[in-house]
Amino acid sequence: MPALVRHRWWLSAALALSCAAHAQITPAAPAPQGDAPAAADAPASAASAPVVNSDLDAPMFYQLLIGEMELQGGEPGVAYQVMLDAARRSGDEELFRRVVQIALQSRAGDQAVVATRAWREAIPNSLEAHRTQIQLLALLNRPAEIPPVLRSLMALTPADGRGALIAALPALFQRTPEPVRIQEAFEPMLRETAAKPETRFASLLVLAEFAKKAERYETALIHVRAAAKDFPEREEPLLLALELLPHRPEAEALITAELQAKPDKQSLRLAYARALARAQRPGDAAREFRTLTQQSPDEAGHWLALGSLELDLQHPDAAEDALQRYMKLVEKPAVSPLAERAIAAAGLDKAEREAKQQGQLLLAQTAEMRGDFKTAEKRLAAIEAAPGNLDIAYRRASLLARQGKLEEGRQLLHQLPADREQDRRARTLAESQLLRDNKQWQAAYDLLGTAIAQTPEDADLIYEQSMMAEKLGRAQEMEALLQKVIQLKPQHYHAYNALGYSLADRNERLQEARDLISKALSFAPGEPFIVDSMGWVEFRLGRLGEAERLLRQAYGSRPDAEIAAHLGEVLWAAGQQDEARRVFADAARRDPRNEALQSAMQRLQVRP
Repeated sequence: MPALVRHRWWLSAALALSCAAHAQITPAAPAPQGDAPAAADAPASAASAPVVNSDLDAPMFYQLLIGEMELQGGEPGVAYQVMLDAARRSGDEELFRRVVQIALQSRAGDQAVVATRAWREAIPNSLEAHRTQIQLLALLNRPAEIPPVLRSLMALTPADGRGALIAALPALFQRTPEPVRIQEAFEPMLRETAAKPETRFASLLVLAEFAKKAERYETALIHVRAAAKDFPEREEPLLLALELLPHRPEAEALITAELQAKPDKQSLRLAYARALARAQRPGDAAREFRTLTQQSPDEAGHWLALGSLELDLQHPDAAEDALQRYMKLVEKPAVSPLAERAIAAAGLDKAEREAKQQGQLLLAQTAEMRGDFKTAEKRLAAIEAAPGNLDIAYRRASLLARQGKLEEGRQLLHQLPADREQDRRARTLAESQLLRDNKQWQAAYDLLGTAIAQTPEDADLIYEQSMMAEKLGRAQEMEALLQKVIQLKPQHYHAYNALGYSLADRNERLQEARDLISKALSFAPGEPFIVDSMGWVEFRLGRLGEAERLLRQAYGSRPDAEIAAHLGEVLWAAGQQDEARRVFADAARRDPRNEALQSAMQRLQVRP
C-alpha cells in the first residue's frame, strides 16, 4: 500500500475510533438525590469558579495527534496537510502558527505562504496573519504580491499607525538583488498612499528610498524635494538628500538652504560636513566643522575632524590649534584607583587611549609638515600603541625619508608583521607610497609589480603601478594598465579619471578624454580632482569659460596646488593675469614643491 494512502487510511480509522470512543466515554449527567445540594462536599471556591471547557473535541484532538505523529515520523508534507485542514476547520490562530512553522522547518516557502493566505481567509481581522504573510513574501523575494496584503493590513490599522507600516518596508528588502523590481512593485501603491495625509510623509520617503536603491536618482530627488517642501519641520528628507549627493549634486541646495534658515541645526550640519569629507571636499567640510566647533566648543570629535581636514588642506598651524584643543578635551581627568579599575574593566581606557593616539599621530604629522622633525619624532614616541602599528611605522619611515634616510625608512616598514595577505598588501601600499613621495618611481613600480605577480587581479595595486608607469614616461603601458583596472573593476572611477586626464594633459584624443572623465563623474559627481580633470580637458578643447567655471568649483572645494596650477593657467589665458598670480602665490605658500605648480609658473614666467 503506498505510504500516502496508508496514512490516509490510518487517519480515517483513527477519526472513526475517536468518535466511537467519544460516544462511550461521555456519560449522562446523574440525577440529583432528593433535596440535597449538588456537590455539597466540594470546596466553596470550586463551586464559585466557572468551568471553562476546551473547544477541542475528540476528532480534532486525534487529527492534531496524527499531524504531530506524521511530523515526528519524517513526513512533514502529510503533517502540513493534516494540520492545515485542522486549522481551517477550527479557525484557531495557534494552529495556523504551527502550520507555518512546519512549512518553514521543511524549507517549503510556498506552502508557508499558502498557510498564511488560508489564515487570513479564516480570520480576516488577524493582524498577525497579514504581517506574517508580508514577511514571508519579502523573504521569498515576491514583492509584487505584497501590496494587496499591505492594503488589507492598513485597512485594519488605525490611521495614525499606517505610516509606520509603510516606513518599515525598506527594512524588508535590505539585501535584495533586484532593487528595480522592488521599486516597480511598490510604486503604484505608494503613490496612492502618498495622496493621503496620514501616510504622505512615509510614502514619499519610501518612494525616494526605493528609487535610490534602484539607481533612479532623479526620481528619488523628486520625492525628497516633495517631502522637504510638505514637511519642513522633519529632518529625514534632508538626510536622504545627503545620500543622493554623490549622484545628484543639486540635492545640496536643499541642505544649504535649510542651514541658512536654521544655522543652529547641528545634527544636520554634522551629517553635511561628514558627507562633504566623504566626497573629498576638505575645504567645504572644514568650513562646516569650523562652524560646529564654534557652536559646540566642548565636542572633542568636531575638533579632531577639523584638525584632520586642516592637515589635508596643508594648513599645519590651523591643524595644530584644532588638534591641541582636541587633546585637552580627551585628556583623562585624575580619578581614584577604584575608579581606574572600573574604567579598565569596562574597556573605556582602551577607547581613551585610541582617542589620544589619533590626536598624537596627527600632531606628529603637523610637525613633519612644518619641517620640525624632532618634534614629530617626539610625538610619535609618546604614542602608546601595540607593536607593528602601520600608521605609526609609516610616519616614522616618512620622517626618516625626509631626512635623507629613505632606506632606513623602508627597513622600518619591512619589520611590520606580514603573516596575513591583508597585512602584506597594506605594507606594500605603504612602502610604494613612501617611494612615490620621494620620487623613486622605478623602485615603486618594481615593488608593485612583485606584489601583482602574487595577486594578478588586485585592481588597486594595478592602478598604483599605472601611476608609476606614467611618472616613468610610459604612456602606453599606463593606458594598458588602466584599461585592465577598468576591466577588473568597472566602477573604479579613479581609473577613468586618470586615463582621461592623461590624454588631456598630452593634448591627445580629447573627445575620448572627455568621455572618460564624464564616466568618472557619473560615479563620483562633484569630486574635486575629477572636476579639475574636466576643467582641464575643456581648456584643451578651447572652451575657456566652461574650463574656468569648473576649475573654480574644484579649487573652491579643494584648494590643492595642482588644481591651482590649472586654474591659474586658465585665468592667465583668459587675460586675468592678476588673479592668476594670486592663485599661484596662494598655492605656492602651501605646497611650494608641487611639480605641476612649478611647471605652470615657469612656463608662464610667474615668480613665486
